Amino acid sequence: MNISRNAMEVATALVTALVGALICYGAMENGIGWTESGPKPGYFPFGIGCLIVAGSVATLVQVGWKSMAARPAGEADSLVPFIDGQGLRTLAAFFLPIAVMTAISFWLGLYIGMALYIFYAMRFAAGFRIHNALLTAIIVVAVNFVVFEKLFMVPLLKGPILEYFGIY
Repeated sequence: MNISRNAMEVATALVTALVGALICYGAMENGIGWTESGPKPGYFPFGIGCLIVAGSVATLVQVGWKSMAARPAGEADSLVPFIDGQGLRTLAAFFLPIAVMTAISFWLGLYIGMALYIFYAMRFAAGFRIHNALLTAIIVVAVNFVVFEKLFMVPLLKGPILEYFGIY
């Protein structure tokens, strides 16, 4: 089964328009007007929902305009594939390591998952030398630890390894 790029763009625009409409609906339940003390709680989310709907409508208009301009009158729309084999491999090479990082982060903690992901991305996906990839992973994890744990005081998932070393 082949799915055209235009069909996927229309489907995505419809889904995002639905999300925007749901945001607007939820915001209206909280009030979107102004009071003496300022905007009601739904004012800002309502504006964001409207922007999402407007962007979705713009995408639908753009897809319609492209499909009308691309084909002569009366001719069937050519089926431009949404993704080919190479594109699917590229998508998998990007998505699968992130999914593995997420699973590892739940099991061993976010910092360990982040370090492993950055090392993998730099060493195997980008081809950096081992010591450069390892050093970068350590620096990124250390900077994130300082920023989140010390400066913002927002504890992130640490897992059993960091707990074992007393970093909790």
